[in-house]
Amino acid sequence: MRSRYIVKELIQEITQILKPHIPRASREAQLFLMKYLGVDELWLITHQNSEVQETRQLFEWVKRRVHNEPFEYITQSVSFYSEEFYIDEGALIPRPETELLIDEVLKNVEDNNSVLTFVEVGVGSGIISIMLAKYFKNSKIIAVDISEKALHVAQKNIKKFGLDEQIELRLGSLLDPVDEKIDYLVSNPPYIEEGVSLESNLSYEPQNALFGGSVGDEIIKKLLDEVLKQKIKFFSCEMGYDQQDKIRTYIQEKDFKSIEFYKDYSAFDRGFTLKI
Repeated sequence: MRSRYIVKELIQEITQILKPHIPRASREAQLFLMKYLGVDELWLITHQNSEVQETRQLFEWVKRRVHNEPFEYITQSVSFYSEEFYIDEGALIPRPETELLIDEVLKNVEDNNSVLTFVEVGVGSGIISIMLAKYFKNSKIIAVDISEKALHVAQKNIKKFGLDEQIELRLGSLLDPVDEKIDYLVSNPPYIEEGVSLESNLSYEPQNALFGGSVGDEIIKKLLDEVLKQKIKFFSCEMGYDQQDKIRTYIQEKDFKSIEFYKDYSAFDRGFTLKI
């Protein structure tokens, strides 16, 4: 590692380091450099011969990536719904598919001036609650998580967007910390079956945010029970690609208006909205 580089040489060297370990090595080299320098892609393209003098921290990032640590944890930044959020190991890294969960809510509550009480179970990094707060400025958001680490990450993001007055964080399991009447429940709960082998990079993420029990859908079913018991008007939830039939069977004898399932960008079943 030299003390000085020009941009194009730096991209080449990082690409060579990452290539044996990362599929999109060249692209990630560019993304690392953009994040490290705080520049956009246009700057990177037009400043290929600019000099970069201090690279120690950058190469520390690259070293961590070689060991398959997620890019987002290394840079402590993740993009979601066209916004940039803080992320750390205490919270699950948001996936693009979860943007569809936001779309589901927007589809069901067309008036963004509605005065509603939203509850999110499993707030993680806070991205869902924050986007709902930005769209429904007159509504209250109660965001629950069982992990203090996740709540710490969420609080940083809530503060960044100036939403402390609108979003209230609560520590606890499922709906235990919520006494208020709920108008809309939203959740991206753990739904992977315990014992399933996952990609190595997922070992860095909080396991209690991934695994939903011995079958995988246990937490979803507990939330469904609460929705039906409390007669919560709307419940939008992410789920596993193979769980639609189980969920349909579980509620087929229950009293509800409708259930609509939606697919992700790869045409796999990804979630549903239950209406009471």
